[in-house]
Amino acid sequence: MIDLKLKEIRDFCKLNSTPEIIKKYSKYFKDGFDGYGIEQELFETQRDKWIEEWKSDMTLNKYLELGDKLMQTGKFEEKSFAINFLKSQRNNYNQETFNRIGKWFNYGISNWATTDVLCMLVLSSFFVDKVISFEQLKSWTNSDSEWKRRAVPVTLVELIKKDLKPNDAITLIEPLMLDDSEYVQKGIGTLLRGLWKKYPAEIENLLIKWKDKCGRLIIQYSTEKMDKEYRKKFRKNK
Repeated sequence: MIDLKLKEIRDFCKLNSTPEIIKKYSKYFKDGFDGYGIEQELFETQRDKWIEEWKSDMTLNKYLELGDKLMQTGKFEEKSFAINFLKSQRNNYNQETFNRIGKWFNYGISNWATTDVLCMLVLSSFFVDKVISFEQLKSWTNSDSEWKRRAVPVTLVELIKKDLKPNDAITLIEPLMLDDSEYVQKGIGTLLRGLWKKYPAEIENLLIKWKDKCGRLIIQYSTEKMDKEYRKKFRKNK
């Protein structure tokens, strides 16, 4: 059954590939866009159609099995389908689901876009719904995968609107403040920029503490909404 659904997904993607969209997306990926170039509205319509058609025979575990296969060999849209299918199973998430998804970073998640879609649609829900603790996400800061490390701050970005406390965020990201990856740095900076709007004192104290040591992109992204003169206080001392 899983292999038949895998074939159905791939047949749909091949049939609806658009060279113009591939060209458009390619400029956002340093290593090129490995996808079909499917129009977003068509993607969403087909996603909803499959979720409705398959609800009688697809469970969380079956979607995870399908997701494993899509992540191993799939292109961008195929991986996006896997993530969206999992989103439809939110009420059934558990600890093992989180661990299973974490393994996708070992062999399937290889760019910022797939990482961010996963964080936004799936990973953030584990914390909103209190399925797992922040401490379990913190363990990802030691990963060899820069995308898994990026997932830590990007997942937290989604929690700002759920009243994420600055101390919780800081505890999670401080192990990443010296990270060399530009994508991890940008993720941290985006998180801190969002938190700064609600908790300026706490975030500015963190930036002062790290400004002479952390990557420049963290400071750049964190302070870009500040007044031009005011942000100078966070420049690195020469």
